[in-house]
Amino acid sequence: MEFCWITISVKNMEESLHFYHEIIGLNIAERFKAGGETEIAMLGEIRGTKVELICDKDHIVQSTGLSIGFEVESLEKAMELMRENNIPILRGPISPNPTVSFFFINDPNGVEVQIVQHSHN
Repeated sequence: MEFCWITISVKNMEESLHFYHEIIGLNIAERFKAGGETEIAMLGEIRGTKVELICDKDHIVQSTGLSIGFEVESLEKAMELMRENNIPILRGPISPNPTVSFFFINDPNGVEVQIVQHSHN
């Protein structure tokens, strides 16, 4: 089996797309209406793992117990990007060993997002 996507129910599609596309940097692979008031956006590479955003006024948004991670080349640059976009850094930076450092933020729906940098010594 191969991991395909993770689905996040969102309150506001535009706000969530701004976060995942403009700030995190994921490509919008697809975006479409799925009947009624439901809209879906698939973010990531066409043939890769994706983040699926579903916006449906009748769907309950729950974010507890979910955390997703994104790797960056520079933790310092990522932290500056968060500050520029008024996204609070909740914890970190944390460096449990010499080759990895990370910090945590929340997406617009309260989903915990870990931003991680791996160093190659």
